[in-house]
Amino acid sequence: MTAVSAPRRIAVVSAGLSNPSSTRMLADRLAAATIAELAAKGIDATVDTIELRDVAHDITNNLLTGFAPPALESAINTVVSADALIAVTPIFSTSYSGLFKSFIDVLDPDALTGMPVLIGANAGTARHSLAIDYAIRPLFAYLHAEAVSTGVFAASSDWGSSADQVAPLSSRVDRGARELADAVARREPAGSADPFDPANYLGEGRSFGHLLGGLAGE
Repeated sequence: MTAVSAPRRIAVVSAGLSNPSSTRMLADRLAAATIAELAAKGIDATVDTIELRDVAHDITNNLLTGFAPPALESAINTVVSADALIAVTPIFSTSYSGLFKSFIDVLDPDALTGMPVLIGANAGTARHSLAIDYAIRPLFAYLHAEAVSTGVFAASSDWGSSADQVAPLSSRVDRGARELADAVARREPAGSADPFDPANYLGEGRSFGHLLGGLAGE
Protein backbone atom coordinates (compact mmCIF):
# COMPACT_ATOMS: atom_id res chain seq x y z
CA MET A 1 0.00 0.00 0.00
CA THR A 2 1.47 3.38 -1.02
CA ALA A 3 1.87 5.91 1.77
CA VAL A 4 0.00 9.14 1.27
CA SER A 5 2.10 12.25 1.75
CA ALA A 6 0.72 14.99 3.96
CA PRO A 7 -0.59 17.99 2.02
CA ARG A 8 1.73 20.98 1.78
CA ARG A 9 1.10 24.69 1.56
CA ILE A 10 3.05 27.10 -0.62
CA ALA A 11 3.08 30.81 0.25
CA VAL A 12 3.50 33.19 -2.69
CA VAL A 13 4.58 36.80 -2.15
CA SER A 14 4.12 39.15 -5.09
CA ALA A 15 5.52 42.68 -4.79
CA GLY A 16 4.08 44.09 -8.00
CA LEU A 17 2.63 47.59 -7.75
CA SER A 18 0.17 47.58 -10.64
CA ASN A 19 -2.96 45.50 -11.09
CA PRO A 20 -2.58 43.38 -13.10
CA SER A 21 1.20 43.13 -13.03
CA SER A 22 3.86 41.05 -14.72
CA THR A 23 5.18 40.31 -11.23
CA ARG A 24 1.92 38.58 -10.35
CA MET A 25 1.89 36.81 -13.71
CA LEU A 26 5.32 35.36 -12.99
CA ALA A 27 4.32 34.45 -9.43
CA ASP A 28 1.24 32.60 -10.68
CA ARG A 29 3.24 30.66 -13.27
CA LEU A 30 5.82 29.63 -10.68
CA ALA A 31 3.09 28.55 -8.28
CA ALA A 32 1.18 26.53 -10.88
CA ALA A 33 4.35 24.78 -12.03
CA THR A 34 5.33 23.96 -8.44
CA ILE A 35 1.90 22.49 -7.69
CA ALA A 36 2.17 20.37 -10.85
CA GLU A 37 5.62 19.11 -9.87
CA LEU A 38 4.43 18.21 -6.38
CA ALA A 39 1.38 16.45 -7.81
CA ALA A 40 3.70 14.34 -9.97
CA LYS A 41 5.37 13.25 -6.73
CA GLY A 42 2.02 12.31 -5.20
CA ILE A 43 1.96 15.35 -2.92
CA ASP A 44 -1.14 17.51 -2.71
CA ALA A 45 -0.46 21.20 -2.17
CA THR A 46 -2.33 24.46 -1.95
CA VAL A 47 -1.21 28.00 -2.66
CA ASP A 48 -1.79 31.16 -0.62
CA THR A 49 -0.89 34.30 -2.57
CA ILE A 50 -0.15 37.61 -0.90
CA GLU A 51 -0.20 40.81 -2.93
CA LEU A 52 2.01 43.19 -0.97
CA ARG A 53 0.35 46.21 -2.56
CA ASP A 54 -2.78 45.29 -0.57
CA VAL A 55 -0.94 45.61 2.75
CA ALA A 56 1.53 48.36 1.82
CA HIS A 57 0.11 50.87 4.31
CA ASP A 58 0.04 48.23 7.04
CA ILE A 59 3.69 47.42 6.39
CA THR A 60 4.61 51.08 6.84
CA ASN A 61 2.56 51.31 10.03
CA ASN A 62 4.25 48.18 11.38
CA LEU A 63 7.69 49.63 10.69
CA LEU A 64 6.70 52.80 12.56
CA THR A 65 4.83 51.26 15.51
CA GLY A 66 6.06 47.66 15.78
CA PHE A 67 2.50 46.32 15.61
CA ALA A 68 1.00 44.44 12.66
CA PRO A 69 -2.60 45.33 11.76
CA PRO A 70 -4.83 42.25 11.27
CA ALA A 71 -4.42 41.97 7.49
CA LEU A 72 -0.63 42.16 7.72
CA GLU A 73 -0.57 39.81 10.69
CA SER A 74 -2.48 37.28 8.62
CA ALA A 75 -0.05 37.71 5.72
CA ILE A 76 2.95 37.24 7.99
CA ASN A 77 1.51 34.09 9.53
CA THR A 78 0.69 32.74 6.07
CA VAL A 79 4.34 33.09 5.07
CA VAL A 80 6.08 31.88 8.22
CA SER A 81 3.84 28.80 8.61
CA ALA A 82 4.17 27.64 4.97
CA ASP A 83 6.11 24.64 3.71
CA ALA A 84 7.82 26.79 1.08
CA LEU A 85 7.89 30.32 -0.24
CA ILE A 86 7.79 31.72 -3.76
CA ALA A 87 8.97 35.33 -3.59
CA VAL A 88 8.71 37.56 -6.65
CA THR A 89 9.72 41.21 -6.87
CA PRO A 90 10.06 43.77 -9.62
CA ILE A 91 13.57 45.16 -10.03
CA PHE A 92 13.84 48.88 -9.28
CA SER A 93 17.20 50.69 -9.44
CA THR A 94 19.01 47.37 -9.99
CA SER A 95 17.61 45.72 -6.84
CA TYR A 96 14.44 44.44 -5.16
CA SER A 97 11.63 46.90 -4.63
CA GLY A 98 11.30 48.90 -1.42
CA LEU A 99 7.92 47.31 -0.74
CA PHE A 100 9.41 43.82 -1.02
CA LYS A 101 12.28 44.66 1.34
CA SER A 102 9.94 46.38 3.80
CA PHE A 103 7.82 43.23 4.06
CA ILE A 104 10.93 41.14 4.69
CA ASP A 105 11.92 43.66 7.38
CA VAL A 106 8.71 43.10 9.35
CA LEU A 107 9.32 39.34 9.54
CA ASP A 108 11.19 37.94 12.50
CA PRO A 109 14.81 37.36 11.36
CA ASP A 110 14.54 33.67 12.25
CA ALA A 111 11.09 33.06 10.77
CA LEU A 112 12.33 31.70 7.44
CA THR A 113 15.17 29.56 8.75
CA GLY A 114 15.42 26.39 6.67
CA MET A 115 12.43 27.25 4.49
CA PRO A 116 12.75 26.37 0.78
CA VAL A 117 12.43 29.51 -1.35
CA LEU A 118 12.04 30.00 -5.08
CA ILE A 119 13.11 33.51 -6.09
CA GLY A 120 11.50 35.29 -9.01
CA ALA A 121 12.09 38.77 -10.41
CA ASN A 122 11.02 40.81 -13.38
CA ALA A 123 12.13 43.99 -15.09
CA GLY A 124 11.88 45.77 -18.39
CA THR A 125 15.18 44.48 -19.66
CA ALA A 126 17.25 41.33 -19.24
CA ARG A 127 20.20 43.52 -18.18
CA HIS A 128 18.79 43.35 -14.64
CA SER A 129 18.69 39.55 -14.46
CA LEU A 130 21.79 39.35 -12.25
CA ALA A 131 19.91 41.17 -9.48
CA ILE A 132 18.60 37.80 -8.34
CA ASP A 133 22.11 36.65 -7.46
CA TYR A 134 23.74 39.85 -6.20
CA ALA A 135 20.76 41.34 -4.32
CA ILE A 136 17.87 38.97 -3.62
CA ARG A 137 19.68 35.69 -2.97
CA PRO A 138 21.99 37.23 -0.31
CA LEU A 139 18.90 38.61 1.45
CA PHE A 140 17.44 35.12 1.89
CA ALA A 141 20.86 33.71 2.77
CA TYR A 142 21.02 36.25 5.62
CA LEU A 143 17.64 34.95 6.83
CA HIS A 144 18.97 31.35 6.69
CA ALA A 145 16.29 30.38 4.18
CA GLU A 146 17.19 27.71 1.62
CA ALA A 147 16.79 29.34 -1.77
CA VAL A 148 16.87 26.81 -4.60
CA SER A 149 19.69 27.19 -7.09
CA THR A 150 17.51 28.39 -9.96
CA GLY A 151 16.15 31.91 -9.75
CA VAL A 152 13.62 32.85 -12.43
CA PHE A 153 13.95 36.25 -14.07
CA ALA A 154 11.47 37.54 -16.63
CA ALA A 155 12.11 40.55 -18.85
CA SER A 156 9.31 42.32 -20.69
CA SER A 157 10.36 40.56 -23.88
CA ASP A 158 9.74 37.16 -22.25
CA TRP A 159 6.01 37.78 -22.46
CA GLY A 160 5.93 38.59 -26.18
CA SER A 161 6.76 37.13 -29.56
CA SER A 162 10.41 38.18 -29.22
CA ALA A 163 10.96 35.91 -26.19
CA ASP A 164 14.21 34.03 -25.73
CA GLN A 165 13.98 30.83 -27.77
CA VAL A 166 17.23 29.34 -26.43
CA ALA A 167 16.23 29.43 -22.76
CA PRO A 168 12.51 30.28 -22.84
CA LEU A 169 10.76 31.49 -19.73
CA SER A 170 8.67 28.30 -19.59
CA SER A 171 11.76 26.11 -19.23
CA ARG A 172 13.19 28.36 -16.52
CA VAL A 173 9.88 28.30 -14.65
CA ASP A 174 9.72 24.51 -14.87
CA ARG A 175 13.30 24.11 -13.67
CA GLY A 176 12.81 26.40 -10.68
CA ALA A 177 9.50 24.73 -9.79
CA ARG A 178 11.09 21.29 -10.01
CA GLU A 179 13.86 22.30 -7.62
CA LEU A 180 11.38 23.81 -5.16
CA ALA A 181 9.16 20.72 -5.30
CA ASP A 182 12.19 18.51 -4.64
CA ALA A 183 13.12 20.65 -1.63
CA VAL A 184 9.56 20.51 -0.27
CA ALA A 185 9.37 16.74 -0.73
CA ARG A 186 12.56 16.26 1.30
CA ARG A 187 11.20 18.17 4.30
CA GLU A 188 8.69 17.22 6.93
CA PRO A 189 5.39 19.10 6.52
CA ALA A 190 5.26 22.39 8.41
CA GLY A 191 3.09 22.42 11.51
CA SER A 192 0.00 24.60 11.63
CA ALA A 193 0.78 27.99 13.08
CA ASP A 194 -1.45 29.48 15.75
CA PRO A 195 -2.37 32.95 14.42
CA PHE A 196 -2.80 34.18 18.00
CA ASP A 197 0.63 33.02 19.17
CA PRO A 198 2.95 36.07 19.40
CA ALA A 199 5.94 33.78 18.74
CA ASN A 200 4.83 33.53 15.13
CA TYR A 201 5.45 37.19 14.41
CA LEU A 202 7.52 38.46 17.35
CA GLY A 203 10.01 35.60 17.47
CA GLU A 204 10.24 32.48 19.59
CA GLY A 205 10.36 33.26 23.32
CA ARG A 206 9.38 36.90 22.80
CA SER A 207 6.19 38.62 23.87
CA PHE A 208 4.49 41.98 23.58
CA GLY A 209 6.42 42.90 26.70
CA HIS A 210 9.68 42.40 24.87
CA LEU A 211 8.40 44.52 22.01
CA LEU A 212 7.25 47.36 24.26
CA GLY A 213 10.50 47.22 26.17
CA GLY A 214 12.47 47.45 22.95
CA LEU A 215 10.44 50.39 21.74
CA ALA A 216 10.89 52.18 25.04
CA GLY A 217 14.63 51.88 24.67
CA GLU A 218 14.74 53.38 21.19
